[in-house]
Parts: sequence; C-alpha cells; structure tokens
Amino acid sequence: MADTCTAALFTSDGDRKGDVGLDPEIFGIEPNMPVMHQVVTAQLAGARSGTASTKTRAEVRGGGRKPWRQKGLGRARQGSIRAPHFVGGGVAFGPRPRSYAQRTPKKMKRLALRSALSARAAEGNIKVVETFEWQEPKTKQAKAFLDAIEAGRKVLLVLGRSDRIPERSFRNLRGIAIVEPGQLTTYDVLWADTLVFTTDTIGSVGAQGAFDVTEADFVEESGGED
Repeated sequence: MADTCTAALFTSDGDRKGDVGLDPEIFGIEPNMPVMHQVVTAQLAGARSGTASTKTRAEVRGGGRKPWRQKGLGRARQGSIRAPHFVGGGVAFGPRPRSYAQRTPKKMKRLALRSALSARAAEGNIKVVETFEWQEPKTKQAKAFLDAIEAGRKVLLVLGRSDRIPERSFRNLRGIAIVEPGQLTTYDVLWADTLVFTTDTIGSVGAQGAFDVTEADFVEESGGED
C-alpha cells in the first residue's frame, strides 16, 4: 500500500495545493481487520457504565421478624418474608455494578490504529490543511471549508493545542469530532467519513509507536512448572 501514502493538501480557504506525503509506517500498512475488531470491541465495552443493580435479601426493607413459628402450622418453615421467593423479597444472583473493561495490549491498540489510518488513507479520506489562518472563530467559515474539501457527513478533526480558533469554529457543527493527535483511537478513525489533519498534527501521529509488532505480542503462553 506504499503507493497510497499521500493525502490532499489544502489551504485554510479550502483551495487545493497538491499532495503531501504520509508516513508509510503509519498510513501505508496492510489493515489488520481482526485486530481492529477486537480493539473496537474492547473500547466500546470499556465505555459501558455498568450501573445496573439489584438488592439482595440483606438490603431490602423489612423482613426482620420470622413470619410464623417454626412448627405446628403445616406450612414450610420460613425465616423472612424478604427471601427471594417472596414478592418484594431480595433478588438472587441479580446484576451488580461492575466494570466491562477488557485488557488490550498497547501494541495491539497501536496496530489497530495504524490499520484504521491506513484504510482511510487508501480510500482517499484523509485531508491535510497547511494551517488555519483564521483571525476569529466563525462557524460559517468552518462550514465553507468543509464544503470546499468535500468532506463527508462525519468528520474527525485532529488539531493541536494551539489551534483554539479553528476548534471554536468547528465545535458547533453537527457531525464534527475534535481530538488531539495523542487522543486518536481506532473507533474514532473508523467512525469518521473524513479525517482532517494540519501539517503539524499529521507528523505527530504515531510518534510514540516506532516498534515492530510480532505474533508473540498477542499470544500469552501459560504452563505450570515441573
């Protein structure tokens, strides 16, 4: 996929200036679909709140007195009317708040992110702007820019910390997500139809991911000692 490691370069007015080269180690690898699927599944699982809760027989109100005496009535013995088989009683083995997070190795996350970025680059859905030379935040100006570069319905804008004016210009538009380069996730990249970088942020993507991913990084061998 080395021949696809370029992206369209635009000015802040939306005028096409040519192409810019992309790092083939980040934007030109063969996408690994199983790893992307696993990482996205783990990310969505980690976003679950896990707030469903039920009360056990020790937590429901009432039931402190034995409902009837132990013997002599011909009925089954009972110790509390708040046992699970009584109406209004506690719930046996009901849901409790818990974490749904899944453990995902860092190298797997980075491989999935590089796979997603490479897939978007191969589709031509990565756009690069030189710099936003805007004097003041204007939503109308941001909308005109997106129309000029023919952005999709959902746009992921990757800005630096100093890009305050464009951030304020884009934030009121529907279908826009704004992140910093270090906050990119596989889910965000796959969610967006178009990714827009600046010349500063496109070079910092994956700066911490210079390593080789091998099969040994994902297989945990277990075995007892003899």
